[in-house]
Amino acid sequence: MDPVAIDDAVVLVVDDDAALRHALGSLFRSVGFTVRLHASAAELLDDPVLDAPPLNSALPDVACCLLLDVRLRGASGLDLQARLAQLGVEIPIIFMTGHGDIAMTVTAMKAGAVDFITKPFRDQDLLDAVTAALEKDRQRRLGSRRLNEIRACYQTLSPREAEVMGLAVRGLLNKQIAGEIGISEVTVKIHRGQAMRKMKARTFADLVLMAQQLGVHAAA
Repeated sequence: MDPVAIDDAVVLVVDDDAALRHALGSLFRSVGFTVRLHASAAELLDDPVLDAPPLNSALPDVACCLLLDVRLRGASGLDLQARLAQLGVEIPIIFMTGHGDIAMTVTAMKAGAVDFITKPFRDQDLLDAVTAALEKDRQRRLGSRRLNEIRACYQTLSPREAEVMGLAVRGLLNKQIAGEIGISEVTVKIHRGQAMRKMKARTFADLVLMAQQLGVHAAA
């Protein structure tokens, strides 16, 4: 079974063809996905499942993907993709395209779309693409939560602990750190140990990885 938790995933569909839109809704519901159907870009932007702060900051944290027709009445699929990027909405986009939409497809992929599928398409091909996109979003959300946890831990460090951590992850030995900031080597060891504990790092390699994720470094 796929790693995405179906009950917690949402598939957003934007297509101005009502018959196709509802057929897609039936397909996704038949395999257990929650689906939200929209006829236009404007309708999608009003959907509360989009979790960017400019739209709504108190939204469910669930894996989502967007199945988007590249050609829509009014704002096009490409216009909507650009608008979502402006709003800071991070959501994997799968474009549905016609055979004559190659240039638009290339533009969409360059702008970050995760996949495209050409009409008419096989149901299984579409389900495979959606499942992959949902898993991508799930992994992104897990990574984002982990980064927030690391940031919260880093905020608990004292200025001296943060300074010692920055120098240590640069590769300086305790003796070198002591000479760099003018404290004893014993004190460096204490601060380094406190930084490890507060950052919940099991090993020094873990601490280095956390520092990289935070962009923490000391000036050379």
